[in-house]
Amino acid sequence: MKFRPLALAAIVSTLPFAAQAQSAKDAPGLVVELNATENVEGACRLTFLVENETATAIDTANYQVVIFDAAGVFERFTLFGFRDLPAERPRVRQFDVRDIACENLGRVLINGLSGCTVDGADSEICDKTPTLRSRTEVELLG
Repeated sequence: MKFRPLALAAIVSTLPFAAQAQSAKDAPGLVVELNATENVEGACRLTFLVENETATAIDTANYQVVIFDAAGVFERFTLFGFRDLPAERPRVRQFDVRDIACENLGRVLINGLSGCTVDGADSEICDKTPTLRSRTEVELLG
């Protein structure tokens, strides 16, 4: 197969952009996994595994969260305070969502950052949307 110089130039010129996109996607940040759900005393307990891959210890990370029922209908706004997140160390955090059974929970949306502190001062380190995943039937969105 014979390449034309123009076609080859077009292919080569896109390589730096592909590398930039890949490195931006793989940039270290927070990884938030909805690991388990459990019905407890009139609430659905959500268990999260959070990994801080930023190389900076975070004093507090608070996110505005939106809960949707199994039909996809808005249920409520709430705040989840993930507290301290040491660098390069996983942490488990649990939150009870009152007056809803886990089987009636459809989606959890990380709607935005409410607050983030590092070394006692406001920080922008949590501003980047965390990498999200779920090991449950409940969808985790961001």
